[in-house]
Amino acid sequence: MTTQLLQDLVLANHILFNEGVLDGFGHISARDPSDPGRFHISRMIAPALVTVDDILEVDLDGVVHDERNRRTYVERFIHSEIYKARPDVHSVVHSHSPTVIPFGVTGTRLRPVCHMSGFLGNKTPIYEIREFIGERSSLLVTNQKLGKALAETLGAQNVALMRGHGSVAVGASIKQVVYRAVYTEVNARLQAQSLALGEPVYLTDGECIETAEAMDTHLDRPWQLWVRRARASAGATNTD
Repeated sequence: MTTQLLQDLVLANHILFNEGVLDGFGHISARDPSDPGRFHISRMIAPALVTVDDILEVDLDGVVHDERNRRTYVERFIHSEIYKARPDVHSVVHSHSPTVIPFGVTGTRLRPVCHMSGFLGNKTPIYEIREFIGERSSLLVTNQKLGKALAETLGAQNVALMRGHGSVAVGASIKQVVYRAVYTEVNARLQAQSLALGEPVYLTDGECIETAEAMDTHLDRPWQLWVRRARASAGATNTD
């Protein structure tokens, strides 16, 4: 694990909080580039408070490997099972971003309405936990069985909604998954606004492919802005 990757993972936590995707809850992880059977994720604290020292190592069975016996999030199985099912995925975000949740509990599907969100495609799946655990649950993904079911629901897509719970986004890098998590929330807001005015014109499948590929070549641009904004926000908070 490189120092830069750990630092980027910390920055990603701060960015996702600052951009309104995460709050006191939610998490982001990154696969270990030197050991694909391990990933890194914070111990169980709010994303805005994460430092490099808080990052733990977890294997694909969800077992934490930490000499200080610290705990990570109970929903680590979201990450472990997706990494197990998707070798192409190197970073995962689970969030409860507020504008996304209504699309997981209504008959209105989340679909891309702008070129920034073509990565969504037109088949964003919805994970229904009742199908795997019955009518009584916390809605949390707390074991391998539920994590595997979520990974299967996600399939080859970049984003899956979780009914009444939020969403999961995946990417080939930390920067890509942060971009996707942010613009999933942005798209949900724009789609809701569009639906209030009339029937939106959604991106075609071909437009989804082309716009996603185009935006992937510009990930550094928003990343640099989000880093600066998160640092400025943290600085302002520290001076209060």
